[in-house]
Amino acid sequence: MTEDEAPLKKKIADRIPRPKKKVTWPQARAFSVHLLTASGSFLAFLSLVSAAEKQWTAMFLWLGLALFVDGIDGPIARKLQVKEVLPTWSGEVLDNIIDYVTYVLIPAFALYQSGFMGEGLSFLSAAIIVVSSAIYYADTGMKTKENFFKGFPVVWNMIVFTLFVIAPGEWVSFAVVVIAAMLSFVPVNFLHPVRVKRLRPLNLGIFLAWCVFGIIALLQGMDAPQPIQIGIGLTGVYLFVIGGIMQIFPNLGLRRGA
Repeated sequence: MTEDEAPLKKKIADRIPRPKKKVTWPQARAFSVHLLTASGSFLAFLSLVSAAEKQWTAMFLWLGLALFVDGIDGPIARKLQVKEVLPTWSGEVLDNIIDYVTYVLIPAFALYQSGFMGEGLSFLSAAIIVVSSAIYYADTGMKTKENFFKGFPVVWNMIVFTLFVIAPGEWVSFAVVVIAAMLSFVPVNFLHPVRVKRLRPLNLGIFLAWCVFGIIALLQGMDAPQPIQIGIGLTGVYLFVIGGIMQIFPNLGLRRGA
């Protein structure tokens, strides 16, 4: 082979299509989990459209469905070992992107759009929520060894929903926003109702009760009767404080011999 023929043969070889690697069944299953997670972005879009049109019941309904997807995709991903099967695709990054939109951005926009606390406080509350939450998401140490969240885990969808249903007044609502935002940066434990093992049956039951009260409120068009408001308030307060209580009492809920 002459020196002039070598580049020509290399060029021809480069043009010959090479056989592609076949997609395996485990890879297809793993990618379907990413698609499930990504569906939360479409639910977020539908929620945002509803918020822009001030259809608050529809907005919270879409956010509720997004919360449901967020609750089931993680266990499915761990069971199918998605991280090991598709190591170049980060489900965690995808999840954080969608979580920021559904947990933070849309609830903040709803506060502003509704003028729930008056024009000034609503705008200020929305600003506090989006800025503090963005900083919180940058913290790579937001989880403890027991899977508690370290600091308030910016679940503003739940906070704003509770405020919309209970309607405690603009200054009380503003105080709730400020306190929760400040607690994002305080080393106080907050509950993950599924992944924290201690008191899991009780905590998960309380969380499901909050969800049931929330569904009833949605079916009532956000004009829930007082017993439902009380139910949402009490279960919400429990979920807000139980992590800190379990942090103060580290043996609370531990089985004997554990």
